[in-house]
Amino acid sequence: MSDQLKRYILPDYQIRTQIVHLDDTWRNGLHHQNLPSNVKQLIGELIAATTLLAANIKFNGSLILQIQGDGPIPLMVAECSANLSVRATASLKEGVNIPDTTNLQKLMNQTGNGRFAVILDPKDKTEGMQAYQGVVPLEGPSIAQALEHYMLSSEQLDTKLWLAANNERCAGLLLQRLPNHGGHNEDNDTSTDTNLSDTQKQFWDNMLPLFDTLDSKELLETSPDTLMHRFFWQDQVRALGEQHVTWHCPCSRERVQDMLKMLGKSEIDSIIEEKGEVNVACNFCGKPYTFDVIDCTSLFVEMRNRPGGSGSSIH
Repeated sequence: MSDQLKRYILPDYQIRTQIVHLDDTWRNGLHHQNLPSNVKQLIGELIAATTLLAANIKFNGSLILQIQGDGPIPLMVAECSANLSVRATASLKEGVNIPDTTNLQKLMNQTGNGRFAVILDPKDKTEGMQAYQGVVPLEGPSIAQALEHYMLSSEQLDTKLWLAANNERCAGLLLQRLPNHGGHNEDNDTSTDTNLSDTQKQFWDNMLPLFDTLDSKELLETSPDTLMHRFFWQDQVRALGEQHVTWHCPCSRERVQDMLKMLGKSEIDSIIEEKGEVNVACNFCGKPYTFDVIDCTSLFVEMRNRPGGSGSSIH
C-alpha cells in the first residue's frame, strides 16, 4: 500500500475514484523541514490532493497547488509532475505563534484576502509560453473544501475529496462525477448520453453521506481495494491500474544561480560584504548551496557578456 496511487471507475454511474497512500515519500520529503505538527498535517493533505489532481489530467508538466494568505502561514505549496514525483513546503512568519489548529481560515486567511491557486507549468515551454494559473478566493476550513470550491467554480465538475496525514503517512481519496458524452469514453469504453440520467444523479447524492463517514484513521490505515469494497460492495467497480509516487526536488546550482541573478548585483554584494559568502538552502529539500565572492562576481560578468525558480532561503 506504500507510495501508490490507484484508480477505479464505476462505469454505470460515470464516477471516477482515485486513492493515494504515501509512506516513505511523505516521511523522507519533510524530514528536514522544521514545521509544527499541525502545519505538517496540512502539507501532507496538500501533497495528497496535488497527487490526486495531477494523476487526473493529461499534461506534460507539473501541477502546483499554492495557498497564499496573511495569517501565521503566508504560503503553502505542493507540486506534482506528470510522472507523480512530488515536493512541498510551507513558509511561517517569523516571531509569530502558530495556533494549534488545522483550520485554514485561522492559519492563512485572517483578513479574508487568502487565495487558492492551481497552476499548470508546462515541462517544455516555448518562447513566450506562460504557465496556466487559475485563482479563486480561499474558502472553507480545510484543504479539501478549498479545492472542492475551486473545482466547482473553475472546472464545473462535481468533485469530493477526503484528505488525511499524520507523522507516518498522508492519504487522499477523490470522487469525481464525469459528464456523459457521446462516442468513445477512455475510462469505461461505453457510448453514453449527453446528460447524466436521474439514476446516476440519485446514486451520487445518496453515496456522498456514506463517504462522509470516512474518518482520517480509516483513510490512512485501510488499503484502497478494501475501501472500494466497503463503499461499493454492491456495484461493479473496475480497477484502472496503479502508479508509484516518489519525492523529488529538481533544484540545482544552475537554478539557484538564476534566482541570485534575479535578486540583482547590489543585493548580492551587500550579502557578500556582510557575510563573505552567500548561503542558500532549498526550501523544498533542504539542500545547501554556497557561493563565494568569485562565484557571485562571475554571475554578473556572465550577464553583461550574455544578454538575454527555485524556492530557496538565503542567509
